[in-house]
Amino acid sequence: MRRRGVAFVGMACATALVLSACGSDDEESGSGGGGDGATGTVDVGILTALSGPGAAAAQASIRGAEARFAAYEDAGEGCAGDLDFNIVEADDASSTAGALTGAQKLVQQDEVFAMINVSAFFYGASPFLTSQASTVPVFGGAWDGAEQWSAADDNLFNSGFVPNYETVYSAQGEFLAEQGATNVAGIAYTSPSSQGGLEVAIQSIEEAGLEVSYTNNSVQFGSTDVGPLVLGILDSGADAVWTTINFDTSLALVAGLRQAGWDGVFVSPTGYGADLLASAPAVQIGQGVIFSNAFTPVEAGTEATEQLKNALIEHSDNESGIPGFYESQGWFGADLFLYGLEQAGCDATQEELISTLQETDDWDGGGLYPTPIPQSTTEYDEQCSFYVVLEGDGFQPLNDGEPFCGTPLS
Repeated sequence: MRRRGVAFVGMACATALVLSACGSDDEESGSGGGGDGATGTVDVGILTALSGPGAAAAQASIRGAEARFAAYEDAGEGCAGDLDFNIVEADDASSTAGALTGAQKLVQQDEVFAMINVSAFFYGASPFLTSQASTVPVFGGAWDGAEQWSAADDNLFNSGFVPNYETVYSAQGEFLAEQGATNVAGIAYTSPSSQGGLEVAIQSIEEAGLEVSYTNNSVQFGSTDVGPLVLGILDSGADAVWTTINFDTSLALVAGLRQAGWDGVFVSPTGYGADLLASAPAVQIGQGVIFSNAFTPVEAGTEATEQLKNALIEHSDNESGIPGFYESQGWFGADLFLYGLEQAGCDATQEELISTLQETDDWDGGGLYPTPIPQSTTEYDEQCSFYVVLEGDGFQPLNDGEPFCGTPLS
């Protein structure tokens, strides 16, 4: 039976991520692909941007995946006593063609046992992975928009909710109304996921009784040439901006708006994390910007967030332990893989891992998600996000640290 869940929305678009090896070169690899059970050192591929405009932002995902595996091995629990984990990288070249080439490399050349996706261009590789490489389990965020994430009987396992761009939820519009917005501008990249995310957000905003006076969904990926966007927003009289773009573009946009004297509500799906806080100019420009987040912010101080924070501090160069978007995506992809392996058995084959996860709906990211992320359905009773605002040199949770949720609109 298909079970409805809760969609936790932290973004509608993103770039890719980068990976480096998580094991020494002289270790013997006991299991790659080929249907063998997991033994020895397990090769886990990651598809991400090593080149192109997505590469700079994607670097943080290396920390997330490596920190999760390192913390797991240090704990010595579950399968850690039997297995070691080695990360194998592949470049999506910030393009759909590159994503396909990278996935083919991981499967056919590297023969990885499993794969983590943190690529905004994964939709270029997903048809290959669900057909010719259907025995390789793939873990990652479904925010690239690939339709294959919606299937409950294939080898793709989502480490967050699966966006449904045909369903409009009340959450976005109600949140902006609560922030005092009356006139909204919407900005998106040219990617299908970014455009789809903005489209449903606009419908939600209009259903809440707010005006949408300016939209632009043709921004080039990673662009910081925002002069025309700034003029368009200012001319429209918008007092709020809703984006489905990465924060490098958003930061340039905020800077241009602030310079022009604009003082409205700005919401970004990415940017929360240590990388922003490490840049004094970014902190100064980003004051008052609101960031959405799919998982509980570390500022909440829960047991799960403390474990994540401490793992990043100990096993990476993230001194604050606040995970950014790409960092969190690397972490969650690795965590879902480890969870599935424990459920299927530490010596499980790829096929056993896939069949086990197809029947599993109780993974919650180790408590980082307030409710489990189902693998058996993409129909959700609620859509929820956490929101934090940049104040001073840190992030402050909104809504008393609780997720802000909305229901599907008819």
